[in-house]
Amino acid sequence: MMNRREFLQLLAVAAASGMAIDSKQALAGNAPASFYDLPKFGNVSLMHMTDCHAQLLPIYFREPNVNIGIGSAFGQPPHLVGEYLLKHYGIRPGTREAHAFTYLDFQAAARTYGKVGGFAHLKTLVDKVRASRPGSLLLDGGDTWQGSATALWTNAQDMVDACKLLGVNVMTGHWEFTYGADRVKHIVDNDFKNTIDFVAQNVTTNDFGDQVFKPYTMKVMNGVQVAIIGQSFPYTPIANPRYMVPDWTFGIQDENMQKVVDEARAKGAQVVVVLSHNGMDVDIKMASRVTGIDAIFGGHTHDGVPQPYQVKNAKGTTLVTNAGSNGKFLGVMDFDVQGKKVVGWKYRLLPVFSNLLEADPKMSAFIDNVRAPFASKLNEQLAVTEELLYRRGNFNGTFDQLILDALMAVKGADAAFSPGFRWGTTLLAGDVITMDKLMDQTAITYPSTTLTEMTGETIKSIMEDVCDNLFNNDPYYQQGGDMVRVGGIQYTVSPNNKIGNRISNMTLKGKPVDASRKYKVAGWAPVGEGVNGTPIWDVVATYLRDIKVVKPRQLNMPKVVGIGNNPGYVV
Repeated sequence: MMNRREFLQLLAVAAASGMAIDSKQALAGNAPASFYDLPKFGNVSLMHMTDCHAQLLPIYFREPNVNIGIGSAFGQPPHLVGEYLLKHYGIRPGTREAHAFTYLDFQAAARTYGKVGGFAHLKTLVDKVRASRPGSLLLDGGDTWQGSATALWTNAQDMVDACKLLGVNVMTGHWEFTYGADRVKHIVDNDFKNTIDFVAQNVTTNDFGDQVFKPYTMKVMNGVQVAIIGQSFPYTPIANPRYMVPDWTFGIQDENMQKVVDEARAKGAQVVVVLSHNGMDVDIKMASRVTGIDAIFGGHTHDGVPQPYQVKNAKGTTLVTNAGSNGKFLGVMDFDVQGKKVVGWKYRLLPVFSNLLEADPKMSAFIDNVRAPFASKLNEQLAVTEELLYRRGNFNGTFDQLILDALMAVKGADAAFSPGFRWGTTLLAGDVITMDKLMDQTAITYPSTTLTEMTGETIKSIMEDVCDNLFNNDPYYQQGGDMVRVGGIQYTVSPNNKIGNRISNMTLKGKPVDASRKYKVAGWAPVGEGVNGTPIWDVVATYLRDIKVVKPRQLNMPKVVGIGNNPGYVV
């Protein structure tokens, strides 16, 4: 907690940098008592968290300044950043909410408003909501068991136990599957038995098409039957290693989704919602094609969307939400159900400011116990950063750039590729980069690094393919993630072009990339089976121990052309 003098000094620095901070609410801990008060509404309440990526402790997380929408998504949620987002939702600049939902003046605001998330603080908020809404359910959209050192080193057990303690009722998945089919089934059939329903209507067996998990679950709240249908990430075997789930199929499966919705309605469901890990653009398209869904609680794309996007379809309207990432937000949807149908709703996406919420003692003790055996490894100080380190954004982030530079330096490569992962916490200038924070960026079950000779033609082909995954006009062909991060090679990108024509003007050290010449390219996270190499965290740790100080470096961003005045692109 800052004292008043420190606070006023901070305001002076912030004002000098051009930041408009609401001084009445800026001081950490001085938010109005009503900040987390939600007037009760209706008779069915659903809480939603997603994409926490195993972050048990409070963290910083910078929202993107590049989240480009093309085609019908141009200028539509979730493809609004910074001031465009604030204006669209009527959020006043300089407030806590403005900091939570945007990247604006991030470092000054982060130092002012403090960290976000943390399961001990989230537990307090969940319990507070439940106290005013008895019988309310907590939905977990997945990407929960992956993203931290302790999750990796405990084989996800820390997050499994944390979610039970948090009070999760229903869950679906994505990165969970990277622990392998056997591990997932063991958790669902044993740890979750009689406590958490794991649902996924779109995961079936390769041979006979049998459901691997329950497609949906029915709950009764205040006499109202509610169906929660699961939709796991449809491209899991493509975006992640197929060999980890060799006997299961995924996919979007609109036709089957419609059958499941109709079945739930026929069995008496008065409210039908989908707990989805599609990504918001896919959810919006699905909502336009499948009828009878009251709301989709979405994840995967890490979009903190303050209010639902209302999608009209042949039989009504579906509310599409997305609740951000890293434990930073808790969505609360209240339905008023009368005459066996929804007649009204209210929604709020609550930022979880850790300094405004008391830490739950039981959860705090649990987290301390989980981390204690790994304390020395977690706390190893690798380097100090002199710049803001973040990941999120369509093309690159400063922590991604650090990983690329490490790959090229340690592996002796001409260029490097790093996956366009959206997870990974943020460090402020002056922070120490510990092994704990490095693992926040790299903790996966297939961490091998590689060094491969590729022709310029192959390099371009890879970049074109990943770019199409991001910018295909049809959301159903967008296979998740942001653009592959590219080190060493500068290029121009035309998001509105077709595949094969989006990437141009590729240069390396000022010279055009030769289609026929071979270049040494470093990378990590290979999805093919049998690849062995030094884990990425060891490569980056070696680099950090050597340089000791991370100085501001040039962010390798492409030249983006042909998108006009896009409200999802601010540089």
